[in-house]
Amino acid sequence: MLEENNVIAARIAELLRARGEKIAVADGATGGLISASLLTVPGALSFYVGGGVVYSKAARDALYALGEDTFAGMKSATEDYAALQARAIRDNFQADWGIAESGAAGSSKHPMGVASGRSCVGIAGPGGISVTLLTETQSDDRIANMQTFTRRALEFLESTLAGAEK
Repeated sequence: MLEENNVIAARIAELLRARGEKIAVADGATGGLISASLLTVPGALSFYVGGGVVYSKAARDALYALGEDTFAGMKSATEDYAALQARAIRDNFQADWGIAESGAAGSSKHPMGVASGRSCVGIAGPGGISVTLLTETQSDDRIANMQTFTRRALEFLESTLAGAEK
């Protein structure tokens, strides 16, 4: 899977490098695969700042450094939640772009009742860019969902970067 994603990641790297911009990543149900895919590109430090896997409230609090009130009334794996996370990871890591994924890969009960096979990706960029993408596979296959969520996130990031004005 990483080899397949490397092709997309290489194009993302070129788009970011051409813009002179960097990205921070918050993986959720993708389990670090968005970051891992980007890091398959040699010289990733030129476009990748860092990030982490947000798989618990403790991780969320550490990576985003936002107060608890910020998340009041929000539910994970929604477009609003993913957009907030994308802005937070971008800002907290002082990057130009942030991408965040929140979802439920499946085969176990999600603590907030999110259905298996649901993923929301948020992307925050310069000039107020804020876009989201919902993916629903209707599947409980954890590995297949993680792969699908990652691929969709990378494709969405590539298309967002390609369409963004410099």
